[in-house]
Amino acid sequence: MQALSMAAIFIAATTSLGVAQQLPAPIQEDAFHAVDPEEAKLGQLLFYDPILSGNREVACATCHHPKFGTSDGVSLSFGDGGIGLGSTRRVDPNNRPEQRIPRNSPALFNLGAKEFTVLFHDGRLEAGPTLPNGIRTPLDADMVKGFASVLSAQTMFPVLSRDEMAGSHKENGIAKLVRQGVITGKDGAWGQLAQRVAKIDAYAQRFQAVYPTLNSSNDIAFTDISNAIAAFIELEWRADNAPFDAVLRGEGSLSARATSGMKLFYGDAGCATCHSGPFLTDHSFHAMATPQIGPGKAASFEAHQRDEGRFRVTGRDEDRFAFRTPSLRNVALTAPYGHAGAHKDLSAFIAFHANPVRGLAAYDRTQAALPPYEDNDFAVLDDPLQVAEITNAVQAEPVDLTSNDIAALVAFMNSLTDPISPNGRLGVPDTVPSGLTVPN
Repeated sequence: MQALSMAAIFIAATTSLGVAQQLPAPIQEDAFHAVDPEEAKLGQLLFYDPILSGNREVACATCHHPKFGTSDGVSLSFGDGGIGLGSTRRVDPNNRPEQRIPRNSPALFNLGAKEFTVLFHDGRLEAGPTLPNGIRTPLDADMVKGFASVLSAQTMFPVLSRDEMAGSHKENGIAKLVRQGVITGKDGAWGQLAQRVAKIDAYAQRFQAVYPTLNSSNDIAFTDISNAIAAFIELEWRADNAPFDAVLRGEGSLSARATSGMKLFYGDAGCATCHSGPFLTDHSFHAMATPQIGPGKAASFEAHQRDEGRFRVTGRDEDRFAFRTPSLRNVALTAPYGHAGAHKDLSAFIAFHANPVRGLAAYDRTQAALPPYEDNDFAVLDDPLQVAEITNAVQAEPVDLTSNDIAALVAFMNSLTDPISPNGRLGVPDTVPSGLTVPN
C-alpha cells in the first residue's frame, strides 16, 4: 500500500507539472536478454585480456573501464601505441600511434536491453532482419554468422581497427591481415585471434564448459569469443535501479531541484523529444553541431579531419553531421560528452546543446580533455567554411535556459545514476589466463 500511495502522490505531482504523460513506464525484467552467468564470467576475462589486440597490449577495458563510467575519461584517447589508463594515458615513445582514436569511447550501460539494436556513434552496426546473418555491418555480405546479438558483433570491430586494438600492419600479423582485407575464415584476422585464445588451456577448458557443442579447442570461433564478451557486458553494466527508476515505480522521490529538472526535461527544455523512452534515447540520429575535434573519420586515401557521422553510413545529405542519440543512463559518470568528447563538463554541454549554433560559435576549447599529442586537433573548428556546414545542418530549435535551469537539469541527470552498475557485478579480475597485464 505504501508503494501505491507514493505512486499516487507522484502521479498527482507530475500531472500538475505537466509531464506525467511523457514519463516512461518502469523498466521490466523482460526488457533485457537473459544472461548465462558462466558465459558472462568467461567474457569478463576476455574483456580485460589484451590477448585480443594485435600487439597484445590493449584490452577492451583499456577504453571501457569502470573507473571512467565504462568509457576512458578523455575526449579522444590512444589505443595501440598508448601507455596508462584514462587521463594518464599517453603516447608510448617506442610505439607512437599514428593518430588519436577518432571518436569518443561510448559508455556500455544497458547494451543488453533488447531495444539497443543500433550501435556506434554513426549506427554503422544495426539489426537487419532481412539479412542472412540478421546484422548490417561494414562487412556487408562477408559478415560471418554466429553472433548472438548486435552487441556481440559490435565487440569484434575494435580488434580490426588500427588505432584501437589491431595496431600497425608493420608490427603484427593480425594488423597485416586487416590491411589486406582478410578478416573471416580460419586464416583471417578473427580466426587467428581465436586460435590465440584456443591455445591457452584455461580458456579452452572454459569455452568447452560454457559451449558444450564445441568438440575441441580447435572449434572455438571468434563469434564464441564475442558472444561471451557480450554476455559479460549485458550482466556487468545493466543500469535500471537509479533514483529515477524508484520514482517511476512509485517507490521514491527526487529532490526539489531534480524534480524541477525533470519538469524541464519533459517539458519546456524539450530534452525528451530525442531522449525518450525508458533508456532516455530514441536510438535515432540528429545533427546538433557537436564540436569536431581530433583526426575525424577519413578513409585511408582521404586527407581531412571531418566527421560527417551518419552520412558516412547512408550517403544521404539529411544525415550529414548527425550522430546517434546516446542513452542518458549514468550520464553523470561518462564525461566527456559528444561524438568527439568535446565537453568534459555536463553543465557546459547542456548549455551548448540548448543552442548548438550559438554554442559552436563560442566553443571553449579548454572543455576538451586531450592527452598530449602533436597534431592540430582543432583544424575543423579553425575553418569557417566547415563550421558553417556543421551549423547549417542543425535540426533542432534553440531553447533558452538560465543557469538555474541548467543546474536543475544536472540534478535530474544525477538521478539517472544507478549505484550498482558503475563498479559492475563481477568487477575487474586480478589476472587473466594469458598472463598479460590487466588494465587497472
